[in-house]
Amino acid sequence: MTDQQVCLTLIVPRQLREEVFDYLAEQSDLVSGFTASHAAGHGGEVRLRTAAERVQGHADQAMVQVILVRDDATRLLDRLRVSFAGTKLVFWATPVTEFGVID
Repeated sequence: MTDQQVCLTLIVPRQLREEVFDYLAEQSDLVSGFTASHAAGHGGEVRLRTAAERVQGHADQAMVQVILVRDDATRLLDRLRVSFAGTKLVFWATPVTEFGVID
């Protein structure tokens, strides 16, 4: 097992936001917390699902970031692939060189 931390970023469609948040909260063996923010998806692969999104020219999404060790990120992604199959969740992981809390 590697102790290298990564930031796992998920791009979540607006209609799956609460479901993904609840799911991540249930994965307490891997996820101790996460940060979510509003995101606007642009590009040829982005689905504009509502009339408002088509007018705005972007998809309303949430960006979720989780800091965890690489092996746990892999396990979480495996679970997400099963639980959210077919939803087209976008993800990436980047190395974290430092992580902490300023007390």
